Amino acid sequence: MARMNFTNDMRELKHELAEMGGMAEEAIEKVIRALKNKNPDLATSVIHGDRALNDMERTIESHCLELMLKQQPVAKDLRSVSTALKVVTDMERIGDHAADIAELALRSNNIEQLSDNQDILQMAKEAQEMVRDAVEAFILLDLERAKEIMKRDDVIDQLFDKAKMDVIEFAKNDRSKVDLAIDIMMITKYLERIGDHAVNICEWTEFQATGSVKHVRLL
Repeated sequence: MARMNFTNDMRELKHELAEMGGMAEEAIEKVIRALKNKNPDLATSVIHGDRALNDMERTIESHCLELMLKQQPVAKDLRSVSTALKVVTDMERIGDHAADIAELALRSNNIEQLSDNQDILQMAKEAQEMVRDAVEAFILLDLERAKEIMKRDDVIDQLFDKAKMDVIEFAKNDRSKVDLAIDIMMITKYLERIGDHAVNICEWTEFQATGSVKHVRLL
């Protein structure tokens, strides 16, 4: 009976994690759409949505702690619960970074130029896909897929390096673009960190599956 209760509780926890992961991915999609369409209302909705992600994080944390107290899981079961606690932190930080981009878009005087910046759009596409795939790999405990996703972080890093070089070049050539350069640099840095959090989720997937973890970035 206790085992059945634990299984049911874990199934519910997985549903909550999948829901929160979907919310994090949606936040990225919405903030980039807000930039592309120069839509302040949509950017504002991302900021408000971050509060919902924070609430979801607290709900999942409470369920995890309740599971530990009531069921007292050991070995692999304990790993499943403790990993969930780690993953929600990364999901919440993804939402934070999406909200950071939204806030920057709202206060920027360069929204027109930001809306079609190819460095931002390419990085955003990669980051959103990485988050979606990382969450799915975690929910399905798909270790091979998680390993493949981790390799894709190199693409994000390369795009970030390119964005930095582009920013330096046009700021150097036109001092009037310094503010725009700073905005682009900040947005691409947030997107690079989102990619890092997706990698973390994959690392926690590996930990849940094998009991070992190589490296998790503290962001």
